[in-house]
Amino acid sequence: MLIERPPLLYRLLSPHGIWRLPLRDRKGVYFTFDDGPIPEVTPWVLDTLDRYGVKATFFCVGENAHRHPELVAEILARGHALGNHTYNHLQGLKVTTARYLDNVAEAEALLPSRLFRPPHGIMRPKQARLLKQHYSIVMFDLVSRDYSRRLSPEQVLANVVRYARNGSIIVWHDSLKAQRNVRYALPRAIEWLRGHGFEIVPLISQLLRDEQ
Repeated sequence: MLIERPPLLYRLLSPHGIWRLPLRDRKGVYFTFDDGPIPEVTPWVLDTLDRYGVKATFFCVGENAHRHPELVAEILARGHALGNHTYNHLQGLKVTTARYLDNVAEAEALLPSRLFRPPHGIMRPKQARLLKQHYSIVMFDLVSRDYSRRLSPEQVLANVVRYARNGSIIVWHDSLKAQRNVRYALPRAIEWLRGHGFEIVPLISQLLRDEQ
């Protein structure tokens, strides 16, 4: 549970981030995808989301966006939102604040977005404070752990079933490591969530609504 649903203390240590967005009048969750885009997985994810009429936010690594600009364009063309996930999937604790901000800016040149998610959900407090001036820092309420080779596809689905709640920002991955698990768990999670009264709401629309 320490990974699948970050504990309260962990959230309090990162007060600049948005961890959860409960809906006032209904049950809803938000789908986000990290670490793409890549041709082996992202097109399948987009086709699956289209099939179910789901809109998501893709927190892209700038290096992948540079390699596959056609996939960035396709994400936008299909009505999804982009987010910045640094240029090299850089961990903020391992570098200076100046280098981290430069890396984020390098990704922004390829990813027109005011949404940011730090890789691994970790960065220095100063980095967070400075980035908060320009971005909505989107963290997460539920990590599917689809990237884990130690988990079966069924276990990844079980994580979503167990921890989803109103307002959950759910993390999936359109990456090679996640490919086997996400192909199994994503469509089944959509069906389970809808069967249990959850809407899958576009994150960007809810963020804009909350700011009004």
